[in-house]
Amino acid sequence: MRFSLGTIAATGDPCLWIPVTSGVADYNEYYTLTPDQYERFGSDETAAAAFADECRRREHDDCLLEQPGWNRGAPR
Repeated sequence: MRFSLGTIAATGDPCLWIPVTSGVADYNEYYTLTPDQYERFGSDETAAAAFADECRRREHDDCLLEQPGWNRGAPR
């Protein structure tokens, strides 16, 4: 499963991101996490992978750092 955990440089807030492609460009979609999620996902890769899969299915769009435009990419 392709995903990464980290923090948003400007705010230090925890996030998870997944790679996507729009056919024109490859980019990452960033999903904000609670501190508890970040801690748990950092020590439980299975839980992090499950959350990333849910993000790929667009089940956590409410956590997107930036809402996508009309030509939203598809997970890679």
